[in-house]
Amino acid sequence: MKLIVGLGNPGLIYRNSRHNAGFRVVKALALKQKVVLKKDNHSSSLIAKTLIDAETVILAQPLTFMNLSGLAVKALVKKYDLSLQDLLVVCDDLDLELGRIKIRPQGASGGQRGLQSIIEKLGCGDFARLRLGISRPHAAADAAAYVLKGFTRSEIRLATGAQNAAVDCCYSWIEKGITEAMNIFNIRSRNE
Repeated sequence: MKLIVGLGNPGLIYRNSRHNAGFRVVKALALKQKVVLKKDNHSSSLIAKTLIDAETVILAQPLTFMNLSGLAVKALVKKYDLSLQDLLVVCDDLDLELGRIKIRPQGASGGQRGLQSIIEKLGCGDFARLRLGISRPHAAADAAAYVLKGFTRSEIRLATGAQNAAVDCCYSWIEKGITEAMNIFNIRSRNE
């Protein structure tokens, strides 16, 4: 069994924000798999169960808000009795150029507060993470306000391309493993 968690903030006001990149990837996966995300009170998440390449996969969007994502992820890992090797967290990344994606098997939060919350609640960073670049704002702009804004018209094509690549990367992670996903998508991301 695998668990893919997309990070974001619940509510219509945040739906198109840069910070909700993870939510959008999980939603796209659910649509592609023809499953509906439904509220699970035990984990404070929207979840859907699906089958991909003979593997049961749980798709999840925490409803705890970004900075408390660890509460939901810990509950999901416990509920499904998962190893951290079976967890993939999808989130935005200010330090990655818009349109780029990067998957890693483990690591630190890199300042991403949702990842930081998950690391704190799980007690380690030994889980895969797929980051979608949203680029940093200009030096004078407030990063907290920037991540809660939507993409501009000129940025939408790059953001949509990254989302589509991230969906493909999730399938690769499930079907071929983290090393193969890194070899395909991290290299592709650098060369595009």
